Amino acid sequence: MNDEQLISRIRQGDEAAAEELVHRYHPAILRFCASRCGNVEIAKDLAQETFIQLFEALPNYREEGRLRAYIFIIARRLCGRESGKPALAPLEDTEQLADQRDMFRQIEDRDQVRRLLEGLPPEQREVVVLRFVERLSYRDIAKVTGCNMRTAQSRVRMALKNMRKESGHE
Repeated sequence: MNDEQLISRIRQGDEAAAEELVHRYHPAILRFCASRCGNVEIAKDLAQETFIQLFEALPNYREEGRLRAYIFIIARRLCGRESGKPALAPLEDTEQLADQRDMFRQIEDRDQVRRLLEGLPPEQREVVVLRFVERLSYRDIAKVTGCNMRTAQSRVRMALKNMRKESGHE
């Protein structure tokens, strides 16, 4: 069953559909919140609050095939409130993202990846998690982060450049 069918069933009061929606997206939202706030317990609370707000907003939600991005937008807003940090300014645009994506995939050591991610500025860490862990498109990343698509691409590029430099692959 696709997301739009689940939403339709949830609007009709189907609790099993609501459970399916949470089951489908909770792990990704929890990972995202944990990457944003750095505390698993707070991330669990934020993920739960994300779904509470999602279900409260469903009567007014317009089905446009972008539910995943919509859920991440809610989670990001909640994480931002938790951290109290304002969104940062966009970075400049660039090309050759495919080659940099390959560099990210080549890093196998999870501890090294974690260390490299922790060394990134928050706006870069966020887009790397959304792109490579949650596999969102640049279009959806732009919606989640509130920037344009070229800025999302640029943030990923700069993050990967920083990670490459830090890991000695540059």
